[in-house]
Amino acid sequence: MRISDPLFSDPLAGVPARVTGVLTIDLQAIVRNWRLLADRVGPAVLTTAVVKADAYGLGVTTVAPALAAAGCRRFFVATIDEGIELRQAFDRLGSTAEVAVLGGVIPGTAADIAAHGLLPVLNDLGQVSHWSEVNPGRPAILQLDTGMSRLGLPAVEMARLAADPDLLARVPLIAVMSHLACADDPTHPLNRRQAEELRERARRLPPAPLSLAASSGIFLGPAFHHDMVRPGCALYGINPTPSSLNPMSQVIGLKAKIVQVQEIDAGRHVGYGATFSAGRTCRVATVGVGYADGFLRAASGRGRAFVGDREVPIIGRVSMDLITIDVTALPPADARPGGWIELLSRHYTADDLAQDAGTIGYEVLTRLGRRLHRVYAPADLPIPSRPAST
Repeated sequence: MRISDPLFSDPLAGVPARVTGVLTIDLQAIVRNWRLLADRVGPAVLTTAVVKADAYGLGVTTVAPALAAAGCRRFFVATIDEGIELRQAFDRLGSTAEVAVLGGVIPGTAADIAAHGLLPVLNDLGQVSHWSEVNPGRPAILQLDTGMSRLGLPAVEMARLAADPDLLARVPLIAVMSHLACADDPTHPLNRRQAEELRERARRLPPAPLSLAASSGIFLGPAFHHDMVRPGCALYGINPTPSSLNPMSQVIGLKAKIVQVQEIDAGRHVGYGATFSAGRTCRVATVGVGYADGFLRAASGRGRAFVGDREVPIIGRVSMDLITIDVTALPPADARPGGWIELLSRHYTADDLAQDAGTIGYEVLTRLGRRLHRVYAPADLPIPSRPAST
């Protein structure tokens, strides 16, 4: 199903009556965010796209082709299976965009990676050796650990690699990359140390493009851009600069259908654990979305919702399939069974929900469930969307 702008117009036309949760995804906004980042780093820097975890929960086989149509030529996923799924989607569309696997070459997988035309990110000497032996002459990306201590060659392995050029003799390097640990804090001294360490180590390796910045790193400035940037969360509307206003377009909206409204007297409780007690007579709307759909249980009694421009509080605990909302302040006609309440919107973003729930916007996006009926807006070119789930 396609509409022109799901966040700021009605996404509900044609949605089956049985649907109780609708997730709208604006492909034009994702493309707009990618172009904003590409413009920021300039044409000399390759702007890729990180689409791991099913494009942060938004549907990789729809999101990635929209970005490819906009000009993105390299995509990063986390696992081999994610890479195979995306490679097959691109092949169906006749796209030659590259698909790189951040998780690297797990023992026994080098042949599978090559067979599916994937580009591995080599994270330790064992992976370098295995890739070189099984697929000599096939390109790869090399990752160095410059401070995250998670993936990438540590200093001792880097020294061995630099001392023995034969280890890389049969591995053409597409890029040498690392990953910033504290990019969302522009004042953190580790940022500059990591940038300096990447440049220093790369001088001891065969010449290759360098990459350090993901979403937040792009906003640290040109010294962090190098030859390639790898934005992820910013593409999907998450704020890459938490200490300032969000420069990115909002991408998603989440609406939940009201399945029941009841008036309760003062002193009555709402939800599991009786965590909410009405201090006055009030009207409670129950909507058909819960933590099984990805709306965080940690937002119980903290989250907010909207009907139009009017804010209404979430009360009681978020349960598996239902959320209860105090709609006393609304006219009864605006909150009745069959009506809709906005759980995520331009008024209340994934970052806002994350703050109220004590987490990060990444988690909000990646938890959005398959039960939600999905509505995609078109990008600049017609892009086959996967079927909406109901």
